[in-house]
Amino acid sequence: MQPLFPHSRLALVAGLLAVAATSHAQSRTQNQGTITTAVPILTLSPDARGSALGEAGVATSPDANAGYYNAGKLGFVPYKYAASLNYSPWLRNITDDMSLSYISGYGKIGQRSALGASLMYFDLGTIDYRTGGNLPAGSFSPKEYALTVSYGQQLTDNFGVGISARYVRSNLVGTVQGNDARPGNAAAVDLGAYYSKDATIGTGLYNLAFGASITNIGNKITYNDAENPSFLPTTLKLGTALTREIDQYNKLTLVFDATKLLVPSPYYDVNGVLLANDPIVIERNREIADKPIVPAILGSFSDAPGGFKEELREINLSTGLEYNYNDLLYARGGYFYEAPDKGDRQYASLGLGVRYQVFGIDGTYLIPIGDNSQNSPLAQTIRVSLHFNLNKLSEAFDEKGAGGTTGDVPSN
Repeated sequence: MQPLFPHSRLALVAGLLAVAATSHAQSRTQNQGTITTAVPILTLSPDARGSALGEAGVATSPDANAGYYNAGKLGFVPYKYAASLNYSPWLRNITDDMSLSYISGYGKIGQRSALGASLMYFDLGTIDYRTGGNLPAGSFSPKEYALTVSYGQQLTDNFGVGISARYVRSNLVGTVQGNDARPGNAAAVDLGAYYSKDATIGTGLYNLAFGASITNIGNKITYNDAENPSFLPTTLKLGTALTREIDQYNKLTLVFDATKLLVPSPYYDVNGVLLANDPIVIERNREIADKPIVPAILGSFSDAPGGFKEELREINLSTGLEYNYNDLLYARGGYFYEAPDKGDRQYASLGLGVRYQVFGIDGTYLIPIGDNSQNSPLAQTIRVSLHFNLNKLSEAFDEKGAGGTTGDVPSN
């Protein structure tokens, strides 16, 4: 049997990473200024509520998926125990065997703190290998997963902080005909803070919340040798949520998030004179890839080749509106924007949700927007989430954390 194509190992790794990146980018030709990382699926909202709000979630009211967006929200969770099952078929316009699954939950361990855990699992389907003579050379099912443990502490009635620890494994190639590529492994932490305050303005009742988090601070991933490392998608998220209680049955919540990857911007010639395969560009980008983690994070605010204007274009914007009827029925809409030369994700999102006693279900549908919306791999993307909420806090704890009542729980 003939060997695989020369350098096919590296090409396959790059190709699979591109597929994962394409799972959250439109099909337009990628600009040289687009920032790419390992395991880009870590940046994607895994639950139906967050995706319906344009992927905003760092300051929304806490639920079983709070640890993904902001561990600081866990100190404010409204139930003693909660769990969520989330599922999304992936790239439905391209393939039928890719999917994203996410399981999460938390348990209160006192009046002001909670411990959460989650598992994200990304199945990239099946890859069929071919030899140089176009003969079958086996198959492989690439997969990625991330296991996370989170802790959140409410420091005051209105302010809380949290931290998460994460293990990431990315197995994209496997071993075929002597291919020595190995799975990538990484450890990472998240830091989060959350502030929530009820207020009466005129005759209206409001809740104003702010959130901030830095996620995926961790080591670089390598797949076959230490000379080709890839950064994790370290991300800064800042957001706010404003809830208006219209009456005892109806609420509206407006949310807004801004996010930025804290990894180095790629080097390229802003005048377009140097191409991506130019030796100068290749060497500069190799130097960038070798940067230590902390200098890379700090330098990410000022290293874009196009200067401050390009730094601003590296900020993604998310906004959404949630309508809540009697904590029973929910309707949501959102919008996500990424600059055309930074990935070009632009889409609207629609979602519905229902809560009844301890059960809940949410669904989301994405609508690509832009020049290539009809051919976008995001078309027909859906997410479904199931929720299980046990023991409302007003019935779950006494002052020792073992039953009885507590005060009102901030909510938005």
